[in-house]
Amino acid sequence: MVPVVALVLGLSCLLLFSIWRQNSGRRKLPPGPTPFPIIGNILQVDMKDITKSLTKFSEVYGPVFTLYLGMKPTVVLHGYEAVKEALIAHGEEFSGRGRLPWAEKANRGLGIAFSNGHTWREMRHFSLMTLRNFGMGKRSIEERVQEEACCLVEELRKSKGSPCDPTFILGCAPCNVICSIVFQNRFDYKDQNFLNMMEKSRENVKILSSPWMQQENHKEPSEFTNEGLTIFASDLFGAGTETTSTTLRYSLLLLLKHPQVTAKVKEEIDHVIGRHHSPCMQDRSQMPYTDAVLHEIQRYIDLLPMNLPHAVTRDIKFSDYIIPKGTSILTSLTSVLHDPKEFPNPDKFDPGHFLDESGNFKKSNYFMPFSAGKRICAGEGLARMELFLFLTTILQNFNLKPLVDPHDLDITPVLNGFASLPPSYQLSFIPV
Repeated sequence: MVPVVALVLGLSCLLLFSIWRQNSGRRKLPPGPTPFPIIGNILQVDMKDITKSLTKFSEVYGPVFTLYLGMKPTVVLHGYEAVKEALIAHGEEFSGRGRLPWAEKANRGLGIAFSNGHTWREMRHFSLMTLRNFGMGKRSIEERVQEEACCLVEELRKSKGSPCDPTFILGCAPCNVICSIVFQNRFDYKDQNFLNMMEKSRENVKILSSPWMQQENHKEPSEFTNEGLTIFASDLFGAGTETTSTTLRYSLLLLLKHPQVTAKVKEEIDHVIGRHHSPCMQDRSQMPYTDAVLHEIQRYIDLLPMNLPHAVTRDIKFSDYIIPKGTSILTSLTSVLHDPKEFPNPDKFDPGHFLDESGNFKKSNYFMPFSAGKRICAGEGLARMELFLFLTTILQNFNLKPLVDPHDLDITPVLNGFASLPPSYQLSFIPV
């Protein structure tokens, strides 16, 4: 009997402490739904479609609100103005990386994607210098992507117009670009070491999309050790392979769904590039429609709906509220990329979102698929180069043939808790 009473008293004290802690912490934070003790607001959030839940909360509590995913608060920023103010106007204060227990376990605070403070600043500077030395922004890296685009076309020719799932081959191409940067060498698409590396990258993305694990303590490590540099290289592969390959896969699906858009892109390719000249980045300035299509693809698919979590690096007054140092921040990129004020009919795929009345390319400050501010993707330039060169080279050499009527193609994203993935599909690459 005594152990039972002790257990009940212990649980009661834990429950009261949880309620007191949550209530005391909520006084200066932005408003939000009332959390349950210990578990917070988890039962009030649709974990299969978190962005939909965030939109509903924003309609009640405004563009800045607080959720408890467990006992700790997370401040959510919803809409362009709130996201812009945090990531750009207060970029330094919001430049921390929010805690992800599985990432802390795997990366131990090293690398660039999930590190903080001095480690993050050193590794980001190192990554930018490294990419620059290997040709980021120079012709050499463009030549690497062009070479890989030619290899990609040759692999697609081997299908001889038969139906195929493009997932594997579209994963090989961007992975090989990273290989050429990190290892100064590309690999055959059937090389076993290359295939093993791709499989590890896919496993990392699956882990990224899994539920939270128990947090673990770790010692403050040094950045420039074999372990630190290995994790840094792993970050380059994770960020530079899966995101680009997924975008390429979704791009082809959208082009199949909208053959009139594809026809206009191919017409622009014929007019500007022709059939015998390999596409280069200089061509893009003369191809406003193609540029608009690429921007619309990234806007429409909304690859990372919630971005990776940020954290504030010091106590900050934001939108009349006090956000304590270390508080996790979720920035809803969906609310920016699908803002109806900037993009009429945001749920419709329409390259006109990035074209003016004269058919010229039109920039938009709301275009944030790579995030914004201090934590903007370091590989944005490489990713945009790959998307342009890979897709234009494919369309220059092939007609895309769906297996079903385009109207029957399902383009609904498959949400996995982290990224918006395209549904599985097949197509035929018919040589021009």
